[in-house]
Amino acid sequence: MIKTIKNHKVLITNIGQLVTFRDDINKMQVSSNVDMAISEGKIERIGQNIPSADYQTVNAEGKLVTPGFVDAHTHPVFYDTREKEYEMRIMGKNYMEIAKAGGGIRSSVKSLRNADPIKLKNRVKIRLDNFLKFGITTIEAKSGYGLSTQTELDSLRLLKELDKTHALDIKCTFLGAHEYPDEYRNDHDGYIDKIINEMLPTVARENLADYCDVFCEEGVFNVEESRRVMEVAKYLGLGLRIHADEFKPLGGVQLAAKLGALSADHLTAITDEGIKSLIDGNVVPVLLPATTFFLGSDHYAPGRKMWDLGLPVALATDFNPGSSHTQSMAFVITTACLKLKLTPLEALQAATINGAKSLKINHLVGSLENNKLADFVIWDFDNYQSIPYFLAANSIKEVWKKGIRVY
Repeated sequence: MIKTIKNHKVLITNIGQLVTFRDDINKMQVSSNVDMAISEGKIERIGQNIPSADYQTVNAEGKLVTPGFVDAHTHPVFYDTREKEYEMRIMGKNYMEIAKAGGGIRSSVKSLRNADPIKLKNRVKIRLDNFLKFGITTIEAKSGYGLSTQTELDSLRLLKELDKTHALDIKCTFLGAHEYPDEYRNDHDGYIDKIINEMLPTVARENLADYCDVFCEEGVFNVEESRRVMEVAKYLGLGLRIHADEFKPLGGVQLAAKLGALSADHLTAITDEGIKSLIDGNVVPVLLPATTFFLGSDHYAPGRKMWDLGLPVALATDFNPGSSHTQSMAFVITTACLKLKLTPLEALQAATINGAKSLKINHLVGSLENNKLADFVIWDFDNYQSIPYFLAANSIKEVWKKGIRVY
């Protein structure tokens, strides 16, 4: 966590194009040939010909400036990657078949439980560094690859420890209900009792997480099992999130709306009834098109329909060791434009302020406005359309966090 520096004032001059969400007009705005004044980590003013006295001046050289990305769905605490499963998918196995054979999440659980703590910390730190390189300045980061009281708590403690020293801002999510560990394959009630009676109370007491998530899907946590976990988490003061309707519409979206969840994520199998539930429950849909791409599917979430119905669609990487091994939000935006049929401006909004809304931090980050944190990206081109156009290229020139250059 970067601390703001007293009396630190920076003026970013010669911005060719500044693209950001404007709260007062409730839409994205494109400004040309502007400056941005920053004081003690926050934006002081955006306009033309701002006097440079008392400011450290940085010339943007006519380049594009956007808010730093807010990645509202990531899984960075894992030990080993799962390249062999990628090959299995190429050869015809699907996600659920691999999971039933002991792969998937269960495979990551085994490697994390046996991980060397120092090596694990180093690997996670490198991943956090890489988020910054891709223009991501705030992430939501989940546990979920330990699935025992000790390893779940240790995962969250590691994230909290790194958040204290790393430039990236980390919002933590407890995801003990990610899968049933092998020792509880035939005792679902026993594992849910452990989550409810051991894990969640400690998470809340030690303030280890801001949110609780559940993987509500066929073969994992059904709606009733998800409800049991989420109701206790809500009682303990945690915000609610849910993996829902990724493969089948089981009713997780309706549960999210009923319990007042902040977000419902994935949603590739959502129905019109489910979309109505999101609207009625004021739930942010967090869509993960890179996951659909990486799994080799052609069935994407109906992002265009959700957007046109007024939902604040958010985009996230779903960075994880198995189903979406990418930290490139630019690639996510490209995929969202091509497959979800969002426009480049809409996709930018989804990857910034709407992600922040799903975390309830949009008053701090997600847009470049007066009194918000000066989290922004200077790109190596001069227009926002280039972000999805330059396919799989990391065209980021500089990344700034709280008015300090961090990449």
